[in-house]
Amino acid sequence: MTSNQERGSVLRLAAERAILAPSIHNTQPWRFRIRDDALEMLVDPDRQLEVIDPGRRQLMISCGCALFNARVGVAASRYSATVERFPEPGDPDLFARVTLGEPEAPWTPLVRLDDAIERRRSNRREFFEHRVSEEILWELTAAAAAEDAVVVTTEAPDQRRILAELIREADAIENADPDYRAELHRWTTTMSTRSDGVSARSFPQHISHDADVPLRDFTDPTSGTGQMPPVTDSGLDQCLLVLGTATDDTLAWLRAGEALQRLWLEATRLDHVASLISQPVEVRQTRTSLRDELALTIWPQIVLRVGQAAPNVATRRRDLSDVLDASAPEPSR
Repeated sequence: MTSNQERGSVLRLAAERAILAPSIHNTQPWRFRIRDDALEMLVDPDRQLEVIDPGRRQLMISCGCALFNARVGVAASRYSATVERFPEPGDPDLFARVTLGEPEAPWTPLVRLDDAIERRRSNRREFFEHRVSEEILWELTAAAAAEDAVVVTTEAPDQRRILAELIREADAIENADPDYRAELHRWTTTMSTRSDGVSARSFPQHISHDADVPLRDFTDPTSGTGQMPPVTDSGLDQCLLVLGTATDDTLAWLRAGEALQRLWLEATRLDHVASLISQPVEVRQTRTSLRDELALTIWPQIVLRVGQAAPNVATRRRDLSDVLDASAPEPSR
């Protein structure tokens, strides 16, 4: 294998890792192209959720997760890399360029996360172990900090009560909106052949909206319910984390995605599961209240619960050939 072939294979592997990243409603809002020694990563604007994400904040968080996976793939191939975020000011859809450096790069902590990429799942099951040790929380907090993000653990009873109230408020606001329900159903599927969207195999038959911490209800009266056991116990004894950033701009959203994925892969490596509770940061008024009432000095980007649960099935992904252009000409610079 020639050096060019090897480097091309490393970039292709990075893209293969990137497509396994989580994304809001499994929209997979990304495209890739290989240019010489670089993997360029672009937004797919047709996959934006216009109702719950009109400002593209969650789209950029999703893309940040994909970028982190690509970084892990390169590190696991034992290459160094230079990462440029939004490298072309005139092309806001080009969110990252990962350029290969030298082979036989020194080991970094990213290498140990490579095996976790294929095992990571969004786990919407009931947790059989809610307690998360201080040691695990330290690992998760350090993972986010390595990507310029902050994790706030809601340990005080008043904090957990406020957070739960805001989750319920946002959940009720969203479910009362027919446009929200229509968008959600467009990205929910019972088709075994569909390569995107949230599969019925990966969400519960029933979600209690009266739970202390309601999970998102993907049930569609027209196409059926989830195929997992119902979740009847989602309470305040769960480990609830708020991940946030110092600023609230497009770059911060991308970095929040990188931090989220690093945290999630570390949790997976340590035999823990996570699922996102996005409702309170999707609704403007509850996101503002979350920051104010918890006296946060960061901008909350995501809320997630962490614990231990039975394994969940993997969501499907588009084929790499559907999102990767490896033959496009070199752009003028």
